[in-house]
Amino acid sequence: MTNQFRPSPNAFKNTFCVFDELPLTAIEGLSVQYESKAGSSYYYTKQGMYRLSNHWGRLANSKWRLEPMEPESPTKHKLGFALWTSFYPDNPTDKLYYLQANFEKKTVNYQHKNNPTYDQKAVLRTSFETAKRIKQVRNLFELTSWAKYFEYDDIDDLRMKIINGLIYTDKSLEEIKREQL
Repeated sequence: MTNQFRPSPNAFKNTFCVFDELPLTAIEGLSVQYESKAGSSYYYTKQGMYRLSNHWGRLANSKWRLEPMEPESPTKHKLGFALWTSFYPDNPTDKLYYLQANFEKKTVNYQHKNNPTYDQKAVLRTSFETAKRIKQVRNLFELTSWAKYFEYDDIDDLRMKIINGLIYTDKSLEEIKREQL
């Protein structure tokens, strides 16, 4: 099967996108249409893009994240797919991002305001503000030393209240913690 669809060379500059990991069998019959200097391979279809790479995250002037399969594949090179409609504009000055926490897995990620699942409740922030809040949430998930100043029955309940404060308000971490004392 030959594939002639090719997006504009500048189509991916300053974009945010979340790719879903797929098994390598998904690209059987497709041919590589672009290979980056870093070794990533790109396969374009009319629906979207497949990217085979051993690195994800910040790429030159874009932010592309891979959502892993369950269970996560053990290979270093991972195949991701994203619809063309999943590429959103990115810049350092606009409030484009919100946080999403997974309390069961104790993880946090950021999403773009154009994501169709955005509920308009989480506070939108710039890239810099988002990165700062992500670090705070990760520390709350990973550490327990911060909790010694609180009286609580369940640290996970306290953690959830503080993290939700970081996601749904503009209050500082210190203000949110003070409210829990």
